[in-house]
Amino acid sequence: MRLYLLAHNPTDSVTEGFLPAAARLGLEVTVLTDQPEAHRLTSPDLEVLECDVRDFRAVITRISTGHAPDAVFTNSDHLQTQAALAAEYFGLPVKDWRTTLRVKDKAEMRRHLAAAGADRVWSAELAAGQDPSVLTRSQVPYPCVVKPREGVASEDVVLVDGPEELVLRCKEIQERRPAAALVVEEYLAGELYTLETLGDGTTRHVLGGFHTRLSPPPHFIEERCDFVPAHPEAVTAQVLAQLDALGVGFGICHTEFVVHEGRARLIEVNYRAIGDQCDLMLAELLGIPLFELVLRTHLGEPLPADLGARRDGAAEIHWPCADRAGTLTAAPAAADLEIDGVRLTYRPLRAVGETHELHHTNRDYLGVLRVIGTGRGDVDRVVSDFLSAQRWDISQ
Repeated sequence: MRLYLLAHNPTDSVTEGFLPAAARLGLEVTVLTDQPEAHRLTSPDLEVLECDVRDFRAVITRISTGHAPDAVFTNSDHLQTQAALAAEYFGLPVKDWRTTLRVKDKAEMRRHLAAAGADRVWSAELAAGQDPSVLTRSQVPYPCVVKPREGVASEDVVLVDGPEELVLRCKEIQERRPAAALVVEEYLAGELYTLETLGDGTTRHVLGGFHTRLSPPPHFIEERCDFVPAHPEAVTAQVLAQLDALGVGFGICHTEFVVHEGRARLIEVNYRAIGDQCDLMLAELLGIPLFELVLRTHLGEPLPADLGARRDGAAEIHWPCADRAGTLTAAPAAADLEIDGVRLTYRPLRAVGETHELHHTNRDYLGVLRVIGTGRGDVDRVVSDFLSAQRWDISQ
């Protein structure tokens, strides 16, 4: 059976998750990408074809002139609609391309939720190149959040307190992203959580979620996530109702939301697996073949009524983060440890000697620490001991 996988740059989710899962399922894999050399380095045994994966027509042409497809899949935020359109063209199991489009476009997501009566958030859209001073004539609720309409990973997401700062921040983002439309929306107060779901279009499983700890404002860098086996039923029901309104129900989905006074409100919906190695930790923690299950849904196989997931685990993931631009001069090496029954995995994300600017996003991550155990106290202790013993030095 032939799996076509659409991708930009290689990611841990693909190279450590989905590609090994495809091999275990006995699938032949063709990677379609606009960065072929990077994928040939990370996956030298796979067929890697250059393709303008942002253009669904180019994707369809590449597939139709190659091997007959059994599944078209992507874990990229940017390529969900292209993969959905290509899969639909070939009559394969597929996400609805309308849903992939509306959850990727943050302005459209807000409009759709409001029209469906699911939730109403004040928001305004600023077209690419449009003078942001027009926003000062609107009844913008402050504080508010500015972000790219189709952005990811908190890139250029910033909290602003007044009209002058709003115009300034919009202009700064426009200088970096002249072709990007922006969204300005009310700031939604509350603790930040995630809900991870997996469905086949009929059956939907809630895999659990995370409690996310962010950097201080005005930026929104995820610094730590703690696994939550189950959110309160009322909260989960509210989130699922909003996902239903959006049409989300096929494949894996990572949803971010805040809870304030019992009310759950969506921040964004990422119609893919959670990233930054949280998906790798989730599969290990639950003890299920998560990546295989995702691929099986795209092959048209129904999900089992019971995934057999473990519910007795505790887990945390931390991302040591650069606090300034400069050259990394000292950092810990990769580590795999077991301490009093707690499994610890550390992977560096930046090599010693590399020089980087400060981005105020996950591009500032220096490494990733995954810790899994059965007791929250033991996990907290192992994390604290490990982090306190390490050094990350940056020279300017």
